[in-house]
Amino acid sequence: MIVGHLLFTYFTPEKISGMWTELTPDVLYYVLGGFIAQMIDGALGMAYGVTATTFLLSVGITPAAASASVHASEVFTSGVSGYMHLKFGNVNSKLFKTLVIPGIIGAILGAYLLSSLEEYAGYIKPIVSIYTLILGGIIIKKALVKRIQKKPTKRLGILALFGAYLDSIGGGGWGPIVSSTLIASGRHPKYTIGSVNLTEFFVSLASSITFFTVIGLGYWQVILGLILGGVIAAPIAAKLANKIPVKTMMILVGLVVIIVSIRQIVLGAPKFF
Repeated sequence: MIVGHLLFTYFTPEKISGMWTELTPDVLYYVLGGFIAQMIDGALGMAYGVTATTFLLSVGITPAAASASVHASEVFTSGVSGYMHLKFGNVNSKLFKTLVIPGIIGAILGAYLLSSLEEYAGYIKPIVSIYTLILGGIIIKKALVKRIQKKPTKRLGILALFGAYLDSIGGGGWGPIVSSTLIASGRHPKYTIGSVNLTEFFVSLASSITFFTVIGLGYWQVILGLILGGVIAAPIAAKLANKIPVKTMMILVGLVVIIVSIRQIVLGAPKFF
């Protein structure tokens, strides 16, 4: 209902007609980015945000615009995913209620901070790239290291706040941070993934509304491209998910994210000197 209200409020027939005339060939780059990110996410169940953000940063999109676009597209993908998990009984209601409010607060804080510092985009981009570099390492570690049973994680609200905050700033990381931590702590993977995915819808929605309130809808082509690319890739990724070795794919994804992130750090380093 919330998403529908926003769509009908901002995308009137007149606005859609005007946006169509402004469409440029650059949208194809964003379609490619959405396609690649969704193919990876469909195979791994994670890394959509970090992959899409890394791609957008590499083609010159500012950190705030990249994160805003990724979260706007994730509103649709996480909404469907969360609903299906809820429908199939994969959601732990207690865990969901514990994560959702801190997650929303963290998303709003991260999005507002990143949007407010838009004029410092040249400095923020290498910092965000350092974060995506770390996430690339986490993805590789997740592929190589076997899960070790640990004591149940406490202070789940702080974990959700921190994960959503970094997710808004970096354009990705909610799944790798929150899901990985909870599963590694001994929680049941099925209910952890379902609860975290359902919470992600509210995190992405809160982040998107904050971004659009501060920086507007000037990057609608990026959002459109990511959504179109993701829609095209979704059925393909679903079919390939059981055929591609997940461990190999995760290592490759981590390496690509690390390489591209290092490139962004090197290009942005002169601004600090």
